[in-house]
Amino acid sequence: MPDRIRLVFAGTPDFAVPHLAACRRDNVDIVAVYTQPDRPAGRGRTLAQSPVKQAALAAGITVEQPDNFKDAGARERLRAYAPDLLVVVAYGLILPRKVLAIPQLGCWNVHASLLPRWRGAAPIQRALLAGDARTGVCLMQMAAGLDTGPVLLSRAVPIDPDDTGGSLHDKLAALGAQLLADGLDRLLEGRALTAEPQPEQGVTYAHKLDKAEAVLDWNDAASLLERKVRAFNPWPVAEARLAGETLRVWKALALPAGKPSAEQAPTPGSIVAAGREGIDIACAEGILRLLDVQRAGGRRIAAADFVNARPELKRTA
Repeated sequence: MPDRIRLVFAGTPDFAVPHLAACRRDNVDIVAVYTQPDRPAGRGRTLAQSPVKQAALAAGITVEQPDNFKDAGARERLRAYAPDLLVVVAYGLILPRKVLAIPQLGCWNVHASLLPRWRGAAPIQRALLAGDARTGVCLMQMAAGLDTGPVLLSRAVPIDPDDTGGSLHDKLAALGAQLLADGLDRLLEGRALTAEPQPEQGVTYAHKLDKAEAVLDWNDAASLLERKVRAFNPWPVAEARLAGETLRVWKALALPAGKPSAEQAPTPGSIVAAGREGIDIACAEGILRLLDVQRAGGRRIAAADFVNARPELKRTA
């Protein structure tokens, strides 16, 4: 094994930033960082640099932003960096075989799930939506296909009852960076990294999030709606119709409910209680207590403050 390696890093969002930092170590020369082209963002739709680009420029690392690698010129430019290893973390492009073949030591990818469960674009949110008890990160040797390569290292963590898409993102970003650092140490020290093929059973796909999924349907079970609220915080944020308004729901809690007769069961979507503790909404199964909400054009507030602004809700409960 080499005592020094030339590394190219490819990543784009916040999740990838601590992984780039993990590559900045003795005996590793980061010769280039690849990231997605600048995109319009914000109300002014001005071009914005990706978080990885900002981190790379701050560290004085050369940045490349090709639209893709279909063009031979883009592949040759990568080849000219003569990388020993390509590390890919949430880059946003599926790399063709011709790119995977360029680095002498191959291509590594850090993925935020315990493969083969939740291959694909949104593994963190899909794990929360499914009610998984645990998740983790994998360091994978990249192969053709979507997250199909053999796993070099992995670490698991429990999903806490109050975890959101945001909190779990941060946990796994830190854990993935530690795992990548461990992999690089082993590589540089000549310790074995065994590539374990992924099992054929247990494959699931984490499809990209759609904003339409974040709309809460009171005909669903309260437990599912709570998981939606958690999974879609901080993006795209759950939405619900309540008392003639469309509210963003940032925090909610599923409450158990008894089994009343059909005549006594409240209509899904009706307000069961409203006060200091929040707003309790009847669901097909159980009750969802809204804790933090946001009115159109407003800021995130406690549901109790929304009730104070709409005192009639107490009378309708």
